[in-house]
Amino acid sequence: MKGRIFSVVGGMFLLTVCSKGDEGAVRAAPPAAPAGEPAAAAPSQSGGTITGKIKFTGTAPRNAAIDMSEEAACKAKYKTTPPAEETVVAGAANALANVFVYIREGLPASAKYQAPAAPVVLDQDGCRYQPHVLGIMVGQGLEIRNSDPVLHNIKAVAKKNRPFNVSQPTAGMKTVRTFSAPEVMVNLECNVHGWMKAYVGVRPDPFYAVSGPDGSFTIKGLPPGTYTLEAWHERFGTQTATVTVTGTESKTANFTFAAR
Repeated sequence: MKGRIFSVVGGMFLLTVCSKGDEGAVRAAPPAAPAGEPAAAAPSQSGGTITGKIKFTGTAPRNAAIDMSEEAACKAKYKTTPPAEETVVAGAANALANVFVYIREGLPASAKYQAPAAPVVLDQDGCRYQPHVLGIMVGQGLEIRNSDPVLHNIKAVAKKNRPFNVSQPTAGMKTVRTFSAPEVMVNLECNVHGWMKAYVGVRPDPFYAVSGPDGSFTIKGLPPGTYTLEAWHERFGTQTATVTVTGTESKTANFTFAAR
């Protein structure tokens, strides 16, 4: 027991040193556009809509079980179903959840969209990131919470954005970060618990969605145009579809991945 306490305290010290000057800081909202620049556009409430369902063929791979025996406080949150990783979350009729769908091409190059004032929340609860896949706009706050009475650290592995590594040693802690450039995807990891992973799609516009348990997604408010949609899944890769939207009509774009 003494060895475990020393190990945790030592880990807290190392993570705090690694993130010194970064932990707990809140980045300011992006400045207003200078005079002469076009005003930020908002998605039209009367624009076009793209809906669809995502599924897979074949047999879904089994998600690895998570051994939380060293974290009793987290293990206790799973009363009936032992925790497992969320690499492939399959629903009825081979529906596929946690697929990030976004407009890859087709929006006017000059269009600018204001990031929402409200942050996107990422919680660490039961020693897992919730949600597992999420979307956020450039400049929008990502509020990271710790709902566990254990040490977590949040490490962002990015190529187009500045990486960060934040420690949260106690329950109730909150930290806000922002991303400055579009990137699909930014990987989030926890060095303390190797099974904790999440994926963030950072976009300059609000036209994205994450498929739900039934595989469905909806993207609303699109201006007229021909768009290339991309669907991203952490295990099955990416697929694209071309959709033309005119007026306020609703179009369908379905995706089918091959299980592997």
